[in-house]
Amino acid sequence: MSEDTKVEKVVIIGSGPAAWTAAIYAARANLSPLVLEGMASTEMIPGGQLMLTTEVENFPGFPEGIHGQELMARMRIQAERYGTRIITDDAVRVSLAARPKRIETPYSGEVLARAVIIATGARANWLGLENETRLARSGGGVSACAVCDGALPAFRNQRLVVVGGGDTAMTEAEHLAKYADEVVVVHRREELRATNKMLAERVLAHPKVRVAWNSVVTDILGAESVTGVRLRDTVTGEERTLECRGVFMAIGHTPNTAFLGEEVLLRPNGYIQVEAGTTRTSVPGVFGAGDVIDDVYRQAVTAAGTGCMAALDAERWLAENPGHLQG
Repeated sequence: MSEDTKVEKVVIIGSGPAAWTAAIYAARANLSPLVLEGMASTEMIPGGQLMLTTEVENFPGFPEGIHGQELMARMRIQAERYGTRIITDDAVRVSLAARPKRIETPYSGEVLARAVIIATGARANWLGLENETRLARSGGGVSACAVCDGALPAFRNQRLVVVGGGDTAMTEAEHLAKYADEVVVVHRREELRATNKMLAERVLAHPKVRVAWNSVVTDILGAESVTGVRLRDTVTGEERTLECRGVFMAIGHTPNTAFLGEEVLLRPNGYIQVEAGTTRTSVPGVFGAGDVIDDVYRQAVTAAGTGCMAALDAERWLAENPGHLQG
C-alpha cells in the first residue's frame, strides 16, 4: 500500500434502512463514512427490498404512509447531508482480517477501510414467474411481506394466497387472516414443512384459512393487479384457476453474503453471526446490521435500529483501537 492510498475510517456495504441509518450516525460522529450502495443489475439492489414495496404504513414518523422508494431516497439524502460519500458499486470480494481491510469492487477498484459495516440485507425467494416480477414491482398485489403489506386497503376482505408450507408461510397466513376474507395456503406437498407445530395447528384450525395441498403456482393472473393464480396439481398434473386479490410469497429468504466467502462466521442458514446484544461479528472491526443478521423480524424499523447499533459499535471500536485510525 502506497503512502498516498486513502484508507477509509468506515465503509458501509449496502443501501437499505440499516445501511443509511448507520451512515447517518457514522457521519454525525465525524467518521466520514463511505457507502457502497450496490448496482441495479445485481442482487444487492440500491435501496434494498423497500424499493420493491409500494406504500409503507408502519414506519414511525409517517402517519399517512410513505412509498418505499421515497423512504429510501429520503434516508439517502439525509446521510449525504451529514457528509456520507456514496459509490454505486458492489463488493465482490473482501479481505477482512487484513489491516487495513480490503474490499474489491468491479468498477471502482479496491477500497480500504479501518472498520466495515455489512448491511447487504436478504432477498426474498421468488418463483421466477414473469407476472410475479411485474406485479411485485408495480405494487399490483404480489408481496413477500404480510406484515408490511397485509393491512393495505387492496387486501382487506379479499381472498389472498400464501405460497409456502414452512414456519414463514404459517406466520404470514395467520397475520393475513386478520384482514382477509379468506387465506389460501398453496403448498406443493401433502403435509406442511413447518417446524413450529403449535403455530401450524393454530393456522390450520383458523376458520379463514384453508390449504391447497399438492399444488404449485404456475402463473399469476392480472394486468394491472392480481385477479387470480393458476395452480397445477403435483400428483395429477391437473390445472385450475383460483381467484384472489393478492399473492404473498413465503418460500424463504436468502441473505446476501456470498461475497464474504469465509471471511466472517456465518450461521448455518447463511446469515451473519453477531455477538448477542451487539453487532460485532467474528472479525474485530467488522459489524453486521439489518436483514443480513436477522432472519426473524425482517422489518425496516428493526433494520434501522441495528444500523444505529453498528455505527455506534464501530465508533467505539475505532476509539478503543486508535492504531486503526492511522494511515
